[in-house]
Amino acid sequence: MRSTPQWLSRLVVPLASAAFLSVCAAHAASVQPAAPQVMMDALAKANAAVVGVKVTAAADARSAETLGVRRTGSGVVIGSDGLILTIGYLMLEAEQIEVITQDNKTIPARAVAYDLATGFGLLRPLLPLRGISSASLGSIQSLQPGDPLMAVTGPQANDDGDVSMTRLVSKRAFSGTWEYHIESALFTSPPIQANGGNHSGAPLFNQRGELLGIGSLFVSDATGQNMRMPGNMFVPVDLLRPILAELQQSGTSGKSRRPWLGLTSNDQSGRIQILRVSKDSPAQLAGLEAGDVVLAVDDAKVATLENFYKKLWDRAAPDAEIKLTVLQGADIKTIVLKAQDRMLSLKKPSGI
Repeated sequence: MRSTPQWLSRLVVPLASAAFLSVCAAHAASVQPAAPQVMMDALAKANAAVVGVKVTAAADARSAETLGVRRTGSGVVIGSDGLILTIGYLMLEAEQIEVITQDNKTIPARAVAYDLATGFGLLRPLLPLRGISSASLGSIQSLQPGDPLMAVTGPQANDDGDVSMTRLVSKRAFSGTWEYHIESALFTSPPIQANGGNHSGAPLFNQRGELLGIGSLFVSDATGQNMRMPGNMFVPVDLLRPILAELQQSGTSGKSRRPWLGLTSNDQSGRIQILRVSKDSPAQLAGLEAGDVVLAVDDAKVATLENFYKKLWDRAAPDAEIKLTVLQGADIKTIVLKAQDRMLSLKKPSGI
C-alpha cells in the first residue's frame, strides 16, 4: 500500500504554489486555491477511492487481437454501493474481472455497463468495499490550461500504484482512429509514469479532490499543434453525468447504438486513409482494405475523421446501408455496405 504522507508531501507543495500563481493570472476570479490542510485532506480522500482493475477477456474475444486477453488498469469508486468508473476498453468481452484495493485485497467484480459513445465502463464489486468512500464528481467547465492536477494509478499484484502531478495542456475535441469521437477531451502533461506508464482508467482530480476525467490514451502531442509534448488524454466526467442512470439501467447509452464499419483510420492532408480492417466486419465483407482512401460518404466529401464519423452516425438505424466512395490503388470505386451495431459483434461480459 502506498505511503500517504510521502506522496502528499511530494504533491501538495507544487500544487499549492501552482494554485497561488494561477490566482495571479487572468482567470484568478474563477479559480480559488485550497488551504494546504484542506487540500491535503481532499487529495487523500480522492486517492483512497482509487482501485486497481484486472481483467481476463474471453479467449476468442475479438478485442483480444488489439487489447490482449489479460488487461490491467485503474478505476475509481463513484457510488456509495461500490460502483466503479473505469475506461471501457479494459472490460471489453471480459470473462473475469477483479478489483484490487489499496490494502492488497482482490475482490471479484461484474460489469455493469460499457458505453461506446463516451468510452466509459462501470463495474461493481461482488463483495463490499469496506472503508472506501466514493469520489466526488467535478466538472471541467472552469478548468484552464496550466491548472495543476493529480492523476492516480491503482494497485496491481506487484505494484502499489502511484500518484503523479500533471497539468492541463488543452481541452478540445478528439477523434480516435477506431470510429470514436467526443466533443471535449482533456490533454495533460507530463504523462503518467507509474505501472510502466499504464494510464488505462487512471482517474484525474483537481486540487479539491474532485474527479474530472478517466485516463484513456498516451499521446505524443498533448497540444494538438504538431509539437513534441508527451502526455495523456482523459475522458471528462461531464460526459458521464447525463447518461449515468441510463448506463446502470441498460448497460449502455442510446448514442452507442450507431453504425459501425470495423475500420481503423487516420486523417492526413484532407484524406481519410484506412490503416486496418477488422476481421469479419462490414468493411472487410464489403472488400475494403488497408491503404484504401475514403473520399465520400453518401456522396458527401469527408476530409477529417470527425466529418467521416458524423456522416456515418447521421442515421437512425445502426444497420443502415452506407455508400462509400473509395480510392483503391489508382481506381475510384463506389462501395455499398450494410453497417452493424458494434455492441452486437462483441461478447457481452456477464452482468451487462
